[in-house]
Amino acid sequence: MNKAIDPALMQAAEVSGSTGLDAYWMPFTANRQFKQAPRLLVRAEGMHYEDSDGRRILDGVAGLWCVNAGHGRPRITQAIQAQAAEMDFAPPFQMAHPKAFELAERVAALAPAGMGKVFFANSGSEAVETALKMALAYHRVRGEASRTRLIGRERGYHGVNFGGISVGGIVGNRKLFGTMLGGVDHIRHTHDPARNGFSIGQPAHGAEFADDLERLVALHDASTIAAVIVEPIAGSTGVLIPPQGYLQRLREICTKHGILLIFDEVITGFGRTGNPFAAQTFGVTPDLITCAKGLTNGAVPMGAVIAKTEIHDAFMQGPENAIEFPHGYTYSAHPLACAAGLATLDTYAEDGLLTRAQGLQDLFAQAVHSLKAEPHVVDVRNFGLVAGIELASIPGAPTKRAFELFLDCWQQGVLVRTTGDIVALSPPLIIEPAQIDQLVETLRRALRRLH
Repeated sequence: MNKAIDPALMQAAEVSGSTGLDAYWMPFTANRQFKQAPRLLVRAEGMHYEDSDGRRILDGVAGLWCVNAGHGRPRITQAIQAQAAEMDFAPPFQMAHPKAFELAERVAALAPAGMGKVFFANSGSEAVETALKMALAYHRVRGEASRTRLIGRERGYHGVNFGGISVGGIVGNRKLFGTMLGGVDHIRHTHDPARNGFSIGQPAHGAEFADDLERLVALHDASTIAAVIVEPIAGSTGVLIPPQGYLQRLREICTKHGILLIFDEVITGFGRTGNPFAAQTFGVTPDLITCAKGLTNGAVPMGAVIAKTEIHDAFMQGPENAIEFPHGYTYSAHPLACAAGLATLDTYAEDGLLTRAQGLQDLFAQAVHSLKAEPHVVDVRNFGLVAGIELASIPGAPTKRAFELFLDCWQQGVLVRTTGDIVALSPPLIIEPAQIDQLVETLRRALRRLH
């Protein structure tokens, strides 16, 4: 057992006869490897974590794409504490509390014009489920009940609930769980390394990949398709940047055929691309936006769907006492989450964080692309303050090389994230130039040590 594990945990372990690490089945983790050499984080502040051995760890991934304002922000902490003391919980069904309305107004004010309604969930996965149900129900209440098909994209990530993995396109997240939802299809992904390798910012080639949606329209007929869901920047699959003109073309096709366009902005929302939402950065307004993570700076779980006003208004019919959209969660608009969200938005505004990436993106791009000639690097992709460094896989051992790099960086005091054989970087928006240098130079040293 790690010598720095909490004494109370060690005492409990002695009583139970376990190692103290046995009971917790960890998510998206190589459990057996981890429990042989635990990596335990015990506190955080600013750009850094501290581990159980007292080492400072530079956070190169904003926790898990979520701590956009950095760790331990006093305003957020104090807001959560005050709310817990004032009111711990309020039922969200047929009841509400003031901060829910205030936060919805604040989020809607940041969203693209015309997207004026906010429905709260508790995570990105739940936000996706909500958006998919909203899309299906929208067409039904408008008299187009035949529109039941959902279209995702290969290599897409939309959380881990059944709707999300059905429209998602990452095989490792799907293969253990059966046949998924029915009535789902996928357009092709946008990755084209032969033409777009080592692109800085948006790749020049690939707008035509959006036309794959026309193939599915011809196959299924537009009258059966409810919605298309894509990430503006596909994050968890390894940071795939949309080609120039691609999202615009996708919007045109959806509009032409009466199909709703959903942007999954769980990763890109709240400043990652230099605007509140990537929809604004790319100049494309979807019909629904899912968000989470940066909404509360990761401090309290929360997700949301931002909808065009006309989608909401389509449900407002029938008897006034009827529930127009029979969906929601016990913890929707939880008071602590709303308090954290309001304080987070205040923090973003005070520090100019929702647009700060605009001033750092060129420096960040130059830094990450300096790794192009390093051993094992086969591609570098970037936009705003997000980057992917793709490594050549070890024959017969996919993911092993990137995982070794992750462990090497951890030992050097830098936290990065890997997905497959791709290193994903998404540092807090408060990162300074010297910390960008530290992050990239740590990766450089680790790359040179890899076999």
